[in-house]
Amino acid sequence: MLARRVERIEESATFRITDLAKKLKREGKDVISLSLGEPDFDTPMHIKEAAVKSLMRGDTHYAPAQGIPELREEIAKKLREENGLDVTAENILVTPGAKHAIFEVAQTLVDDGDEVILFDPSWVTYDACVKISGGRTVWVPTDRENGFKPVNLAEYVSDKTKLLILNSPSNPSGAVLGERELKEIADLAIDHDFYVLSDEIYEKLIYDDVKHFSIGSFDGMEDRTITVNGFSKSYAMTGWRIGYLAAPKKIMKGLMKVQSHSVSHPTTFVMYAALEALRQPQDFVEEMREEFNRRRKVIVEGLREIGFKTEIPKGAFYVFPYVGDFGSGEEVVERLLSEAYVATTPGSAFGPGNKDYIRISYAASIEDIKRALERIKKVLTESS
Repeated sequence: MLARRVERIEESATFRITDLAKKLKREGKDVISLSLGEPDFDTPMHIKEAAVKSLMRGDTHYAPAQGIPELREEIAKKLREENGLDVTAENILVTPGAKHAIFEVAQTLVDDGDEVILFDPSWVTYDACVKISGGRTVWVPTDRENGFKPVNLAEYVSDKTKLLILNSPSNPSGAVLGERELKEIADLAIDHDFYVLSDEIYEKLIYDDVKHFSIGSFDGMEDRTITVNGFSKSYAMTGWRIGYLAAPKKIMKGLMKVQSHSVSHPTTFVMYAALEALRQPQDFVEEMREEFNRRRKVIVEGLREIGFKTEIPKGAFYVFPYVGDFGSGEEVVERLLSEAYVATTPGSAFGPGNKDYIRISYAASIEDIKRALERIKKVLTESS
């Protein structure tokens, strides 16, 4: 009954676990959700007020498919000043979320049989976008004891390689790629003539004085990099569904075809809220980063006390511990949800080499993190 392209992909593990957690909550269980990648902060008031003002002045009609000009100008300015990208408003496409930007890139660039390189582990939706576009995912292993950096990347590049997707900081590992790793990727992209999609949605959430680099700013990468970002993580705007990409003009025409024939454009008044987010002081972003940093330290220390082998994430708001001493990732996730009422995500959702890992989001209060750690310890150590 279903199209083969839909049969090729699996449902989102993160949303599946979240739905199960919500079901238990409706049944009266005190579930602590550490599964979904969503900041638990409210969207700043000035952003919400901008949306209301936009609605009240009548911004409820169609907008340009590429996004309102003011927002594209502001995004281009941000990318020039903060990321070192040589872009103008003509390089910017505003999308209904960074996820849809990634989908549009895959639909625009990937043909049947094309190979797309992903690092193992990678966010669940990348592989789904590749498959639904007819491409084939090539998984590159990472050094799990050295910050989840790619290993022997050059060996996985072939004449069929069309695209490499990187995510730094990474969901699920929290890894941040340094200048050396990105230079290796850039050199390979130039030598073998493939594109790089750089998903930088977590760029503002980096710790320990680690620096963020945008690969699109590297020499020779201007015409082969698509930089994706958005407002969900930095401004706690997940439900607003607003993101953007910066792309070379030579592929913008294809991206515009996909956008105009699918979603038309993002919600008009939400684009004005996003404009306000960029134009106003960024104090909220730093305050949120500092709070995530405090939570990061608490959860890493707690997980290590329980016996999980846990690397210290350098960015985002996830930890990706090895749990093989307690069972497979699937088994541990199921046990934590059914016995401890703590929702996490199995590592198997993020690539083939992660069956003994789980992803834990620390986008929750320190109080909830501490309660979750106590429950996990009780179920996995005290009851065994």
